[in-house]
Amino acid sequence: MFTAIKSWLHRLFGKTEEKAVQPVRTKKKLSRADRKQIEAAIARANRTDKKEKSAQDSIPYERMWPDGICRVSDGHYTKTIQFQDINYQLSQNEDKTAIFEGWCDFLNYFDSSIKFELSFLNLAASKETFARAISIPLQGDDFDSIRVEYMTMLQNQLAKGNNGLIKTKYLTFGIDADSIKSAKPRLERIETDILNNFKRLGVSAETLDGKARLAQLHGIFHMDEQLPFRFDWDWLPSSGLSTKDFIAPSGFEFRTGKQFRMGKKYGAVSFLQILAPELNDRMLADFLDMESNLIVSLHIQSVDQIKAIKTVKRKITDLDKSKIEEQKKAVRAGYDMDIIPSDLAT
Repeated sequence: MFTAIKSWLHRLFGKTEEKAVQPVRTKKKLSRADRKQIEAAIARANRTDKKEKSAQDSIPYERMWPDGICRVSDGHYTKTIQFQDINYQLSQNEDKTAIFEGWCDFLNYFDSSIKFELSFLNLAASKETFARAISIPLQGDDFDSIRVEYMTMLQNQLAKGNNGLIKTKYLTFGIDADSIKSAKPRLERIETDILNNFKRLGVSAETLDGKARLAQLHGIFHMDEQLPFRFDWDWLPSSGLSTKDFIAPSGFEFRTGKQFRMGKKYGAVSFLQILAPELNDRMLADFLDMESNLIVSLHIQSVDQIKAIKTVKRKITDLDKSKIEEQKKAVRAGYDMDIIPSDLAT
């Protein structure tokens, strides 16, 4: 395969060791940065060791399509929606109650056949990225002076800032299907329903296509380098490369169960199990207020209603059995049978 890749590079760039050949016609001329991106991807592919897993093999998905559908594993397909925030903390109590009830209705839409995940990403970005985000193009009308003044104010605020974090929120949902042909129409129906539910909540949302999903993965895997993502679907057929070759870091290292290294970046993973009787609505906000590279993922799996009712009934039966046994012990000991251990009463 590597010989074919090398031959493709020579054809693409119009160079060969034996004789001159005409370069392959492409839809657009490759820039120097694009060529470097392809060469880096091929170099990573050449470093693949058949005896050990490569960095590409460690990325847990099988294929990404241009429309944003991703086959994670055999028979499981996903799509991702990016959504914005709303002013919940600043709302009145009545508005908070309405928002919370709407959010509950939103979550209840997902049945047991739909697996979904909420992802909250705080990733560092370069000043050039911020500068492009706050750039306001002039329109040649009487309001250009206001645009210049407002853009200057934003640039001054950018110069004073020191955290350089971009905070984004995503909802990824997936279903099991026999093929992409059967998965696509159902994913599109679920996508439409989710976007409508976000609209009812007053939340702006949009679906990510395949390139946008790859760009987000590239940003996660290259936190230490802040490299711009360059990719085009036309580069794949002739090169023999996959989408993973354009997003993979230089390497992964998993020496312990918690710490890991990704490229030159070191990190740690923590699993949080919350058994508190109640949760404060500031919990997630407090996590995301930390001024560092941070990814919070909430994996949610709806339980089938019939199974849930059976589980609750089984738990109630177990509690009643324990209560009767404790009452028998109390009677034999000469105590009041209504006195039971506090944990059992709770």
